[in-house]
Amino acid sequence: VRLVESGGGTVQSGGSLRLSCELSGGSSVDYCMGWFRQSPGKEREEIGTSDPDDSPTYADSMRGRFTVSRDNAKNTLFLQMNSLTPEDTAMYYCARGPMGRWCSYMSGAASFVTWGQGTQVTVSS
Repeated sequence: VRLVESGGGTVQSGGSLRLSCELSGGSSVDYCMGWFRQSPGKEREEIGTSDPDDSPTYADSMRGRFTVSRDNAKNTLFLQMNSLTPEDTAMYYCARGPMGRWCSYMSGAASFVTWGQGTQVTVSS
């Protein structure tokens, strides 16, 4: 199973980006999928997760500007990011949890099994 993120880049403060995470060699059906980010010198933080029925859950600090969605037919997870600020500059990762475990039973990044390589997002002021 392989996860590949795309859509990162450099954007001006206030701008938007949409990230994609394509899964190959397996399925996203029956799996909790999630987006995380990590800045240099900081711990990896959760942005939001998506249950197999495409119902999202967000970390409190991420609520409002970020939208997680998925297309199971295409094995793809999306992250729409709006009103970006320089503080959003980070490497963004997608991940897949264990089969059959819904997101409400996950305990942060350590619960996710498969990770992508990440895509860099840089927000300039």
